[in-house]
Amino acid sequence: MHAYEVLKRPIVTEKTTLQGGQGRYTFEVDPQANKHQIKEAVEKIFDVEVVAVNVIAMPGKRHRYGRHVSKPQSWKKATVRVAEGQSIGFFEGV
Repeated sequence: MHAYEVLKRPIVTEKTTLQGGQGRYTFEVDPQANKHQIKEAVEKIFDVEVVAVNVIAMPGKRHRYGRHVSKPQSWKKATVRVAEGQSIGFFEGV
């Protein structure tokens, strides 16, 4: 799997923005990607050293529109911790 197929998008919320100051960055990743592929993709794309990768599968939430009930697909997110003194510039100033 290509590095740009592994990382789909950064997750930018209030919590993840605060974690960026501690060297932790959160991404939505491909559901078939494992920790090794995520680590290689972040190191290749952002040119940083990854210390740890935490992955969680997020279940799709049920939505109701009148009588119609739908459930979006589940997705996977990964929190990546980079080496001390390094940062991902993409998240700076967001």
